[in-house]
Amino acid sequence: MAIAQVLALSSSTSSFVRTDRPKVRRAAPSRVAAAAAGATVGEPARRLVAAFDPAIPLASAVTPPSEWYTDPEFLRLELDRVFLRGWQAVGHIGQVKNPNDFFSGRDGHMDWMVPSSKLHEYQESRTSTRMILVYYQSRREYIIECNWKVFCDNYLDGGYHVPYAHGALASGLQLQSYETLTYERVSVQRCESAPAEQEDIDRLGTKAIYAFVYPNFMINRYGPWMDTNLAVPLDATRCKVVFDYFLDESLLDDQDFIDQSLKDSEQVQIEDIALCEGVQKGLESPAYGVGRYAPSVEMAMHHFHRLLHTNLCG
Repeated sequence: MAIAQVLALSSSTSSFVRTDRPKVRRAAPSRVAAAAAGATVGEPARRLVAAFDPAIPLASAVTPPSEWYTDPEFLRLELDRVFLRGWQAVGHIGQVKNPNDFFSGRDGHMDWMVPSSKLHEYQESRTSTRMILVYYQSRREYIIECNWKVFCDNYLDGGYHVPYAHGALASGLQLQSYETLTYERVSVQRCESAPAEQEDIDRLGTKAIYAFVYPNFMINRYGPWMDTNLAVPLDATRCKVVFDYFLDESLLDDQDFIDQSLKDSEQVQIEDIALCEGVQKGLESPAYGVGRYAPSVEMAMHHFHRLLHTNLCG
């Protein structure tokens, strides 16, 4: 019974165990770890930060320069200012449900571990936490040949790409009802679903809700399903995206529904991967520098870029 309560850690908190080992040699270290360990960020990366002006209104704003998505030194700055100085989603409660369970991972050059004992101490201090009663189903991981922010930008475009990249998904949504709300460090996109045909499975329910928690965590709620996405940088032009799927208790025994739903979701991910990798190729072209936003729909993307700018200047 894995209830979907997300676990997060901060490099500045003592709620979870943290181990910093920048000098440890590993058989196959990622390029992110090698680049971040002990690196000093220079003036070129800071100039790239300054090239984006968050004060310009969305209707007139230009996007961050392409080097935000291609430059290794800029990624080192992100690792320091964005990933290692704030809260990061790392897993869910089902991964440490037994007394001696634990799981671990690595962000940049910081190793971390979440033991069940520390989680239970944290939960006792947060007795008012609301829990979403959906149950863990499966995990899928994708290595995508794009900068981690390309995946986030694609998620945050207000549904702009959906009718072009996701024909099957678009047919299940009433895209004219799409709306975007932004908060301090969260944005929410929501859309009414189209009535399902009688012979179709009703994977989307009556409404789809897509919540983005800065900087790289996404929560998607639709019908009886909830899934979470975590975009983790591997290097300047490559990321890993982790999908965890959760399902309402009433459908846990409906294997046909589960299989078809996961198959439909997999198709959407394949379409998104192709789109993101194509965007990355465009960003790496010497012909491209900056672009413009679609101001009627890309409010959440602009909000994301402004939050990044604030952190990167800190």
